[in-house]
Amino acid sequence: MFNFFNKSDAEISSDVAIELLWDPRVTSSHINVNSDRGIVTLSGTVPHYFEKKSAEHAAQRVGGVKAVADELEVKGIFDKSDADIAEAALNALRWNYSVPDDIKLAVDSGLITLNGKVDWDYQRQSAKEAVEGLLGVRGVSNHIELKSKPQTKDIKIRIEDALKRSAEVEGKNIDVSINGDKVTLSGNVHSHAESEDARFAAWMAPGVMKVENNIVISR
Repeated sequence: MFNFFNKSDAEISSDVAIELLWDPRVTSSHINVNSDRGIVTLSGTVPHYFEKKSAEHAAQRVGGVKAVADELEVKGIFDKSDADIAEAALNALRWNYSVPDDIKLAVDSGLITLNGKVDWDYQRQSAKEAVEGLLGVRGVSNHIELKSKPQTKDIKIRIEDALKRSAEVEGKNIDVSINGDKVTLSGNVHSHAESEDARFAAWMAPGVMKVENNIVISR
């Protein structure tokens, strides 16, 4: 039986390049794609950080891709002062329902650093997503931490049940181990997207402070 994900590096590079052209969020024609044993490296320049992340996500969607090394450099036509970026970022956080009020930020040469503590991982991600699309942003370092919470006895069952409910992930192929507030995932899936779905399910469990994703992507 033909394995859709058993591609050569040349085929992977070609498919990623086509995916980048197909994604309307990626406008730059200065992106180079190289694949080595399924590890895709993106290099070149893009005009904005949002496009950099969009290109990375587009590459991750392609079957056969095991990992993406994003070496894209942001050289933009959207340059703003750090003061303007900071003001826009503060407003973006303030107007986002999912972001707590006490998140702090710093801006240095267009690079935003986020700090603070939240209860859930989705709040960390919401803060990052709120600022990464702003004009002039060249990168976002998310240093927001999760607050410690009591460990739920059935946390392993919660995660495994979430994986079984997912239409994208074969939960039976993923093993979940718990050590304090750390979750370790292992097993095999067919794509990077499936691996990310499993990681997301683990972060949604209460009390999780760290997720180590050791899932192997089988070609």
